[in-house]
Amino acid sequence: MVKTRPGDTVCMSEASQARKCVSCGINISGTTAASFKCPDCGQQIYRCSKCRKQSNLYECPDCGFRGP
Repeated sequence: MVKTRPGDTVCMSEASQARKCVSCGINISGTTAASFKCPDCGQQIYRCSKCRKQSNLYECPDCGFRGP
């Protein structure tokens, strides 16, 4: 767990993944990235607009589910 502000706690894996496209790994802060839950496990997934447009595959970091 990582403390961000007094009283706020964020899981380290969520904090690092929250800013990166799961397909290409670029920082997506402040962009038009899509976020959705993994169909298998419910983990929040983020993808940049370029990877979405090109239908690049993604893999859930928690359960390994793969999708376009």
